[in-house]
Amino acid sequence: MTVHALKTSKVANLRSNVSPEEWQARVDLAACYRLIDLYGMSDLIANHISVRVPGEHDAFLINAYGLLYEEITASSLLKIDHEGNILAKPEFNGGLEYGVNRAGFVIHSAIHMAKPDVGCVIHTHTWPGMAVSTMECGLLPNTQTSMRFARISYHDFDGVVLDLAARDALVASLGDNNAMILRNHGLLTTGATIPEAFNAMHRLELSCKTQIAAMSCNTKLIDVPAEVVEATYVNYQPKTRRPFGLLDWPALLRKLDRIDPGFRD
Repeated sequence: MTVHALKTSKVANLRSNVSPEEWQARVDLAACYRLIDLYGMSDLIANHISVRVPGEHDAFLINAYGLLYEEITASSLLKIDHEGNILAKPEFNGGLEYGVNRAGFVIHSAIHMAKPDVGCVIHTHTWPGMAVSTMECGLLPNTQTSMRFARISYHDFDGVVLDLAARDALVASLGDNNAMILRNHGLLTTGATIPEAFNAMHRLELSCKTQIAAMSCNTKLIDVPAEVVEATYVNYQPKTRRPFGLLDWPALLRKLDRIDPGFRD
């Protein structure tokens, strides 16, 4: 199979203008956007992934609203603070101006402000995630993968998230979990690192796909004993074993480098 490099909206390389730590965060975040797209979890220019800027408590990186995920590079990311002020913005070719998605700012600033241990937040609108978000039963812990999310959080839909007043409710709904289903909306995962958050979203997406496939067969599903579900859930927690994503991430970066290393620009 021939692999074709993706055409990217070119911007000036920012590597010499930021700290080494911020540059690494930019590279990993750009990679995460590319991977979300590669694994079929993007929605044109919609949705958002953010990462806290190392050494800057009140700043995070997020996508410029108007770029496809396959176009995002380390230098094209915007740096904003918790009040929505743009702290660093690249110059795009052709004089194009890209700002921040308002809903993205509200959702991500809410979590970064309230949870200093969270480094990365991912939000998607995939068809499996949206489908499960409409089910009264929620996500069923009936596969080994979905048992990882046996205590997943839920947030009721009350309109597009544009008002800053929604931040407290979002944080309260998330609680101490690292994954949440936004009812009638989509999915959200968090992690101390980008690899952790991506791994959680990949597995949550797979859990939703599996549930839809099983339910569509119109046959009785097997219930797993509650104590087995709980033991499996505990076994999947970062405090029980190493954080997820640590082994995956280098391999995923190698995969991206084979396809198109432009995310590193």
